[in-house]
Amino acid sequence: MEWLPLGVEIYLILFFVAMLAGFIDSIAGGGGLISLPALMSVGIPPAQALATNKLQSIGGSFSASLYFIRQKAVDLKDQRWTILLTFIGAMFGAILIQHIEADILRSILPLLIIAIGLYFVFSPKVGEADRQKRLTTWPFAFVAGFCVGFYDGFFGPGAGSFFALAYVTLRGFNLTKSTAHAKVLNFTSNLASLLFFILGGKVVWSVGLVMLCGQVIGARTGARMVLTKGQKLIRPMLITVSFVMSCKLIYDNHSAEIHQWIAGFF
Repeated sequence: MEWLPLGVEIYLILFFVAMLAGFIDSIAGGGGLISLPALMSVGIPPAQALATNKLQSIGGSFSASLYFIRQKAVDLKDQRWTILLTFIGAMFGAILIQHIEADILRSILPLLIIAIGLYFVFSPKVGEADRQKRLTTWPFAFVAGFCVGFYDGFFGPGAGSFFALAYVTLRGFNLTKSTAHAKVLNFTSNLASLLFFILGGKVVWSVGLVMLCGQVIGARTGARMVLTKGQKLIRPMLITVSFVMSCKLIYDNHSAEIHQWIAGFF
């Protein structure tokens, strides 16, 4: 490991960062854009930070998924093929990311996430109630399961939003139901990609386990609010997180150009 050991106060900060990330992620997705930069800011190298982020995020996605399943908001038997293809897709994505660069995806991703936010802004009635599904089980399992799962294993930011959008638009679920099902697929893809990061020896276990505990607490709190507040909470938070994620990714991709433009402007 090419980084210095962390003090107790840093572990405490990362615990609360993970709690906040888990809360946001269980409602609207995008928690990784909080937790991943936090990991890198304390000196953990990018590859290890990405792997450790998967470990800590699995705590949040498992906690929220378990809550939704116990509350009977998700029928696992009905989703078994989508879950299976999500696992397979994420597995391939995690393998591929260790061999190629993701620069092209980083460039187009902000536009995709902005599109999600705009979709919910200009479609206020979408997700209010269940509608007729557009895809049957297997086509949906491939599109929402394998394809989005592959993306989550390969790169990740915004995967929860993509899962939720797929359930709203392709299966006709209301927004609350879509969010609950999206979290189960998010857990599945996190688990599949984490297994390959463990095999690669990239996980910083001490940091990841501390943050995992924070994620469990934050995600459980957020999951409760999804079922009690429903669309009134999810829609504005999903829109807000989509635009914040987009701005963050644009800045990460073009920080040098942005600084140069600001310097030239003033």
